[in-house]
Amino acid sequence: MIFKICGITNQEDASAAIDAGATAVGLNFYPRSPRYIAPERAAEIATAAGVRRVGVFVNERPARVEEVARIARLDVAQLHGDESPAEFPASLPVWKGLRMSEMRDISIYDEYPVEALLLDGPASGISFDWTVAKHLPGRPHRIVLAGGLDSLNVAEAIAIVRPWGVDVCSRIESAPGRKDHKKMTAFLHAARLAAL
Repeated sequence: MIFKICGITNQEDASAAIDAGATAVGLNFYPRSPRYIAPERAAEIATAAGVRRVGVFVNERPARVEEVARIARLDVAQLHGDESPAEFPASLPVWKGLRMSEMRDISIYDEYPVEALLLDGPASGISFDWTVAKHLPGRPHRIVLAGGLDSLNVAEAIAIVRPWGVDVCSRIESAPGRKDHKKMTAFLHAARLAAL
């Protein structure tokens, strides 16, 4: 299972995430986000072998995603926006982010060249009804579950959805872009136990 800590903005948090068992770190390249990080700064953040570097983008041009991916040494592009398959970057896998504010048929994404669908809450730090994710039409996709997860609810979310991965950000922060290492470690411990 993928255990992703998103909104990494500094080496201290990246190292703590990896030491606690994260298998992916999210680097946010959306300029209007409080967790935005410049590509050159992201490139300076070291990760361990086997830890995926996931770049988060919102309605970004494919050429810019490719450029940032080269600079920041990304392994995955996580796209949140109105991108069509023709607008996906060609050089790296894509996780397509979807806000789960209503029941939807995800089979429309069968034609999208995605490695996974990232199902997110209706707003930052807010969860959604996980049974909706469990029963989505077109469910054969790999699912990364996000939105309002923390150490207190991640085991329940994993038990209900059985996702390919889990993603956490705002609920383990002391401030936007700064991780609370105790909360982060507790989340990763709970998620890894639930995934066994």
